[in-house]
Amino acid sequence: MMNLQQFRVLLAIREAGSLNRAAEVLDHGVPTVTHHLRTLESHLRVKLVERSRGGARLTPLGESFAEEIAPVIARIDRAEALVTAQRDAGVVTLRIGSFSSIGSRLLPAAIAELQARRSVRVEVVEAEPTEVVRLLQRGEVHAGLIYDTPELPEFFGPELRLRTLLEEPYRVMVARDGELARHEVLDLATMGDVAWVCSRNEAEASVRVLRRVYRSLGLPLRELMRSDDLYMIHGLVAEGLGAALTTEAAVDADFEVESRPAKQDLGSRRVSFVTRSGVNPAAVDWMGEILESVAAQRGTASAG
Repeated sequence: MMNLQQFRVLLAIREAGSLNRAAEVLDHGVPTVTHHLRTLESHLRVKLVERSRGGARLTPLGESFAEEIAPVIARIDRAEALVTAQRDAGVVTLRIGSFSSIGSRLLPAAIAELQARRSVRVEVVEAEPTEVVRLLQRGEVHAGLIYDTPELPEFFGPELRLRTLLEEPYRVMVARDGELARHEVLDLATMGDVAWVCSRNEAEASVRVLRRVYRSLGLPLRELMRSDDLYMIHGLVAEGLGAALTTEAAVDADFEVESRPAKQDLGSRRVSFVTRSGVNPAAVDWMGEILESVAAQRGTASAG
């Protein structure tokens, strides 16, 4: 009966040009290589290798047989490497929850680097931070990208582990051709008649920041509407219907909008990689380390 070891011996002889060198490549003794070769030749009842003082070469039948088995061995090696990588990663498919603005900025580069190292598929589930955390707690994703404000942390507890990737200052998004865009710095104290597009989630970081600032000014917060659709938010602002709290990275250049800092302290948005506490698949830790590196590079590039 033929086996993979016999095939590997034949291919090694073809590549190395001698039984001695083939034995070295395979980390076998020459008697072992000779045994596998003779067993294969006996099974096929043909001579596969011709030996001489100068080394060894395959016979025409040996070459024909090697041509057929080489792709098979290559596929088996790839399959073995894939299974080994997935075993080491602890998952076949790594599922990551993420909100769109930062996910599109960090995840593609991180996924590319992870897959260059390991044969792990990655699936991204788009959701707002609170939903990402719920998916994580239910075991529907392995990890997530979320954000909150450092001074008012929304996500904490012994069941979660957060790794801060970056902090982005909040800015005000306004229509590019509107009056507010003419100011380098906006004063929210003079923007009492401006309506805001707010998140549907009252606990979302940007909503809490706006309420904190307006409360400190003794002014009511006027709401135009609530939406978590980034395209809708950009469209409403671009039409001059209102303003929105955002970060520089979240501004879509395809819309006629600008972002401006404010005279008031709007604070910042902290972006974190969140996992469940305890033991996680190795791929989760790998992704966290890669995201830290990518975030540091993107942060440096933005600062420059």
